[in-house]
Amino acid sequence: MILSFVAIALFLTAPLWLNLDHDLRDDPQDQAFFEWMLAHGARVLTDGAYPFFSDRMNYPDGVNMMANTSVLAVSLPMTPITLMFGPHVAFNVFLTMALACTGASWYLVLSRQFVASRLAAWVGALFCTFAPSMVSHAGGHPNIVSQFLVPLIIWRTLALRTPGRAVRGGLILAGLLVWQAFINLEVLFMAAVGLGVFCAIMAVARRRAHPGEIRTFLRGLGVAGSVTLAVLAYPLSVQFFGPQSYEGLAPFVRHFGADLASFTAYAQRSIAAQGQATPGLAQNPSEENAFFGWGLVILFFGLLFWMRRTAAVVALGGIAVLFAAMSLGPRIYLRGINTGIPGVWSVLHNVPVLNSAVPTRWAMAIAPVIGIVLALGVQRGIDLVRTQPTTRGPVRVAMITAVVMALVPLVPTPLTTKPMEPVPDFVTSGAWREYVDDNHTVVALPLPDSSYPDPLRWSAYTQQDMRIAGAYALLPSQNPLDPTDRTALFSPPWRPTSGLMASIKQGNPIPEITDTRREMALADLRFWKAGVVVLAPQDRDDEMLLVMTDLLGFQPTWTGGAWVWNVRSLVDDPSAALTAANAR
Repeated sequence: MILSFVAIALFLTAPLWLNLDHDLRDDPQDQAFFEWMLAHGARVLTDGAYPFFSDRMNYPDGVNMMANTSVLAVSLPMTPITLMFGPHVAFNVFLTMALACTGASWYLVLSRQFVASRLAAWVGALFCTFAPSMVSHAGGHPNIVSQFLVPLIIWRTLALRTPGRAVRGGLILAGLLVWQAFINLEVLFMAAVGLGVFCAIMAVARRRAHPGEIRTFLRGLGVAGSVTLAVLAYPLSVQFFGPQSYEGLAPFVRHFGADLASFTAYAQRSIAAQGQATPGLAQNPSEENAFFGWGLVILFFGLLFWMRRTAAVVALGGIAVLFAAMSLGPRIYLRGINTGIPGVWSVLHNVPVLNSAVPTRWAMAIAPVIGIVLALGVQRGIDLVRTQPTTRGPVRVAMITAVVMALVPLVPTPLTTKPMEPVPDFVTSGAWREYVDDNHTVVALPLPDSSYPDPLRWSAYTQQDMRIAGAYALLPSQNPLDPTDRTALFSPPWRPTSGLMASIKQGNPIPEITDTRREMALADLRFWKAGVVVLAPQDRDDEMLLVMTDLLGFQPTWTGGAWVWNVRSLVDDPSAALTAANAR
């Protein structure tokens, strides 16, 4: 059973393994981001770097690692792989093992704690691991598909009701919670909400049949909560109050909700859709969180009705409905059209902590609920076949037919990739070291952002010895018109030179290069402590070459497959800038 999860994980990620010079087609920026994070984890172990903040990107302001999904719980143990094979291969290992380990974990917990049939456990684990939302996020978010701790957290949380093991059970659960916190806090938060609702419902349903269970549970939960908060107190203080911390996501992200029609639609990476896009039903291919299809929706509610006398099943159904309602966002959309009807999230999206959640991802949390119900349903069917031999044939046929009709259309297709831009020889050969030291940075053109993440990969390739200006990361907006605005953006605050180069890259007309623009460019380079400006071959590189040459007043050199401007003298010596101005 476990080998089947490994095989499917390899099937999905095969395009990355068979083409090591490719990256993910739909979300290359997040792949580059996580490669950089893997290099950061390696640097923590090899160089003793501070784990919760780094100035190797977005210099001089730096990046708050706790507020940016640093995946330290993965990057640290993967350091040998990152050092031996590079962060690109390490990313492939991360993604593949995330899927395989999640499947194995769900199977082991389901088969040993919730159902007796291994087949039932396998069906449930299969959906929990390779649900459409999981396959969607596998296209760029290995931190989100790394859910191998979720079933263990569920198991150990429910085990807290066992008398006489409050301390032991609490400590085990605390260890799992801390571990998950350093993989992805969003998944941990969703699991905590779901478990909280489930345990509250079950406490009411079992209060008479199991007196004293609540007290035992709360005692173990107190141990787990106290230890977890004690261990995470400092990292969380850095996340919420440390340098480059922010207060919630940008308003437009907080309005990302799941379209009501997406729940019965099929995801692009399923055989039912065969790669066909569903316009207006998802923000992008990596956020197809609610694409379950008609067959599974009907089967799920059918199973809820069939097993309605079981309190746990009713509780799971309530959680699924709650998560679905929360995923719709502040306003409910139907086939891309705003209905004007406010959603549950309209009263929650400005609440602290919740304002850092993307509402559509609550639909992703429905998948484990469905997986558990599927496992329980298959188990009920198997029990029915065993106890009622006369109806064995019809029950077996009905069960197999229902499951096949619901799940076969959701069978995932391999991830799609595209050739990635190679790391320039200027970086791989170490030629950049002639221009940059601990007091200077590399400024790439254009500066890295969500549309041009390549410099993150350059820095990761050097194990972050290369420090870069600009970033693709969650950073406070630092709005000069509103100093109180601390919402997060996906790039550093605008500067004249970065804005100019981004505009040229997007194909906009080149403005007149005046002395004022030259002075602003020099001020930017000094702000970034630039040692060298680098332009690698890309679209619109000729235009950027001409503009940067005009801004600096001297020609670049072609070095290691890139245009290079040595600007250390301009940055360090104001008289050099005056000389360049006179030369013009």
